[in-house]
Amino acid sequence: MILRSETPADTSLVRSLTDAAFNGAAHSSQTEGAIVAALRQAGALTISLVVEQDDTIIGHVAFSPVLIDGEDLGWFGLGPVSVSPSLQRGGIGIALIEEGLRLLKHRGAAGCVVLGDPNYYRRFGFTSDHALRYGDVPPEYFQSMILLGDPAKGEVTYHEGFEAR
Repeated sequence: MILRSETPADTSLVRSLTDAAFNGAAHSSQTEGAIVAALRQAGALTISLVVEQDDTIIGHVAFSPVLIDGEDLGWFGLGPVSVSPSLQRGGIGIALIEEGLRLLKHRGAAGCVVLGDPNYYRRFGFTSDHALRYGDVPPEYFQSMILLGDPAKGEVTYHEGFEAR
């Protein structure tokens, strides 16, 4: 397996993978593929990593900027994370997330937020013990990780690409 940055040649493969990874998932809006495409088109995919095996893309993770109370404070959102359905729960998502967080730290990002299962994201250092909010999402499902500096507080807004359908 090779973990690397996405290239333009990967675009359609990432879309197919993302659509397949979330197909039928109860927690999904089935728009994740459109979200990644919209972020890419807007130039808002700060980090876009893939895992390749035998010339096939089997995993992808996206990181994009978020605003806090309408300001760019150097924070990013993690997601979507996609893994080929037959390979889920095999560590590919973990490897993608860990490398993405390492790259965010290297770039001097202040922090990262994620919307998802607290039991899964806790392993990376995300917590719900923060003063960040995301709409009416229950706080335990909206988590953050400080990478540099002081904690942030306020309402988080994801890039408009997350409104893609």
